[in-house]
Amino acid sequence: MNKIRKLKLDKNYKPIPTNVGDEIYPNGIFNFNISKMLEHIMAGKLEAEIELIKVSEWFKRHIRSSVNEDHLPTVDITKPVLQAEIRPGVFEIIDGNHRMEKACRNNVDFVNSYKLKGEQLVAYFACGRSL
Repeated sequence: MNKIRKLKLDKNYKPIPTNVGDEIYPNGIFNFNISKMLEHIMAGKLEAEIELIKVSEWFKRHIRSSVNEDHLPTVDITKPVLQAEIRPGVFEIIDGNHRMEKACRNNVDFVNSYKLKGEQLVAYFACGRSL
């Protein structure tokens, strides 16, 4: 049974400030502040679900993105990827596509991930252009 979730309007809403050098992931009209998300997860300020992603299954359901081949050898696949709920029940990797690609090429079965629901993402929308 699916529970209906709705975002609540917060009249005092202010996104977390974006600093020069923060990693920003553009997804459609939204820009996610990856740096602040990961910083807050590590500090315990943002509670993310921990999930093991079965690499082969992920690629059956998601489009394979292009990667920078020169960067791929330096990628650390032991570092968790970051999943964001971009539509109800639909999660996309917003940090870690190179890790997923390298894991796939190296026949790694599972990759660790942090999984964030839509309502957790709102504070991390970066305002303005990507930095």
